[in-house]
Amino acid sequence: MNELYPILKDLIGLTKSEWEIFSPKLERKVVKAKTILVREGNIGRNLYFIESGLLRTYHLLEGKEINTYFACDNQFISSFASFISQTPSFETLETIEDSIVYELSYDSLTNLYKTSRTFEKLGRILAEKNYLCVQERTYSMQTKTAKQKYLDFIKTYDKKIIQNVPQHQIASFLGIAPESLSRVRKEISTS
Repeated sequence: MNELYPILKDLIGLTKSEWEIFSPKLERKVVKAKTILVREGNIGRNLYFIESGLLRTYHLLEGKEINTYFACDNQFISSFASFISQTPSFETLETIEDSIVYELSYDSLTNLYKTSRTFEKLGRILAEKNYLCVQERTYSMQTKTAKQKYLDFIKTYDKKIIQNVPQHQIASFLGIAPESLSRVRKEISTS
């Protein structure tokens, strides 16, 4: 949890006294690889801060997993649309590797909003970042070649994600066939 305070201090200007209010609301969880934290069709009731590990969100389309997001150490993740609206999730949130996360419930966060504008700022910034991520991904999917998508991915995403996420999951995230990703990677490595 020591990693989270400086991140929130930089992100939203969290004070030590606000941290004293915030930190007891977090529940530390040690989670094995391939553990489902939110199942498609269930409500995403928690926001997660990842101390260590690797997580993803995905949905099924005609029996195929379509990856929608990856997050690792010192990042936040949730089934955001479900979390914000408290409606059934269209995606599954799962650990890719053994992970340590801090869980903050929707109810705790909304109660924190009432105690300080700083916590409202946290909610706003997370929503803004999520919106921008979705916009950038939509633009990329609609306008870029497989090579451009992969180059953007390796430029934008954490090295741990690039190195540890299985290639078929990255291909799915980029909206390309695994064979196309292999070709692109080979082309980049030889150029």
